Amino acid sequence: MNASVLVTVEELQRSLVGDRPPLVFDCRVFRNEEQASSRRYLPESLSLDLERDLSAPPGEGGRHPLPSHDDFTATLQAKGVTRERPIVVYDDNGGQLAAARAWWMIAHWAGHPDVRVLDGGMTAWALAAGELVEMTAEPRERSQWLPAFDDEALVSASALLARGGQLVDARALPRFRGVEEPLDPVAGHIPGAKCRPCSENLDATGHFKSPRRLAEELPRADSVTVYCGSGVTACHNILAYAVAGLPLPRLYAGSWSEWIRDPARPVATGD
Repeated sequence: MNASVLVTVEELQRSLVGDRPPLVFDCRVFRNEEQASSRRYLPESLSLDLERDLSAPPGEGGRHPLPSHDDFTATLQAKGVTRERPIVVYDDNGGQLAAARAWWMIAHWAGHPDVRVLDGGMTAWALAAGELVEMTAEPRERSQWLPAFDDEALVSASALLARGGQLVDARALPRFRGVEEPLDPVAGHIPGAKCRPCSENLDATGHFKSPRRLAEELPRADSVTVYCGSGVTACHNILAYAVAGLPLPRLYAGSWSEWIRDPARPVATGD
């Protein structure tokens, strides 16, 4: 397993009491205030919210467009992020939602050198460690870190089809086929894409599959671009490529929810 990308519960426990404890970010998505108020958190973890911190308001860029450079820089500084301090992000189970998005944004878009995802997420922590607290911590102090954003890690809608290579869709197969679409007004997928549901990156326990198995399963091409419904679970596929030790795909951040805003863009259904 790629130790620079994932961290186990045991490794995180040791590092939290070590000389260089990481900043830990809780990235779980709470559906309502009642659900959020009943949750417990890893000790000393800070909140990093998908809607507030990891996305701009929905609109022309889709349901979860990336924030501006300035806005995300302000978020990271407010959370006390520095280049020197390691970061661990987690969510409910396996990084399927916002933890993978946070990992990609901080490490590969903003350029932080040491960001890892808790393998198995909160589920694994609760089973192995047990210690939880009732609320997240507050940032100790604001930082002055200035990220070096790499927009070459992104692909725009206008460049997507002209770019060539392989498109990989992280949504479940029924959504890819256009059989159902619970979130967006048009069903289907971008022509030429292959379906690789992000759930297939995990084993039955909610941990990532082995690097060897992921390398065998993930779509391969000279150039790979990943997308999903709104640029969140696509990052889980990028994380899987990293675990497998493969070159990282680019991200079409607007994804399906942006693609379908222009009726001139082609739509495919079926396999």
